[in-house]
Amino acid sequence: MAEPVKIKIWSDYVCPFCMLAEGPLEEAIKDVGADVEVEWLPFELRPHPQPTLRPEDEYLPSIWERAVYPMARRLGVDITLPTVSPQPYTALAFEGYQYAAEQGRGAEYNQRMFRAFFQESQDLGQLDVLTALAGEIGLDETGFRAALEDGTYRERHREALREAAAHQVQAVPTILVGDIRIEGVPRPAQLRKAILDAQAQQADGDVYGAACGIDGKGC
Repeated sequence: MAEPVKIKIWSDYVCPFCMLAEGPLEEAIKDVGADVEVEWLPFELRPHPQPTLRPEDEYLPSIWERAVYPMARRLGVDITLPTVSPQPYTALAFEGYQYAAEQGRGAEYNQRMFRAFFQESQDLGQLDVLTALAGEIGLDETGFRAALEDGTYRERHREALREAAAHQVQAVPTILVGDIRIEGVPRPAQLRKAILDAQAQQADGDVYGAACGIDGKGC
């Protein structure tokens, strides 16, 4: 049986383009109908103590008017520049993601974080906010809060950041489809091609492996 095509997506909860990448990804996977395994991975755009952005300054409204809102309208996504000022650090939210992923709810958690920030202007840097959001998707609030207070998943999050560094991720979203790298919000057609190419590469590898034999002595 063929292995699923593995897709890695590095994102940050305060990156609007990461939320906008969800639709093209879902569309491409649905169109291809391939066996696909998607893994969302953390990347902090502005880790502590680097200052985060403020919506009342010129940069955010400018980039949103010039790039975010036009793309959102084109994709049919409801998204608004959050009023949280300054924008939150996301390390704690990502530790929460590790808890959610361990409970089999990582994808739901990611979706809830994006919508909480970009549709509801909730402050993802606050433990109380994160705990309530975790409860909304069915996670145990007491266990979630305790894990974040105790730093249970802090090292796992740091390990994930080291993986991002190893892949030289410098901007989000960065998407890895097999060995094919895409930076920025992809077009569905671009993703479909990447998935099919990765699938073909895997098939070629399986054929080569079968010809060589498991121990490689046939090559």
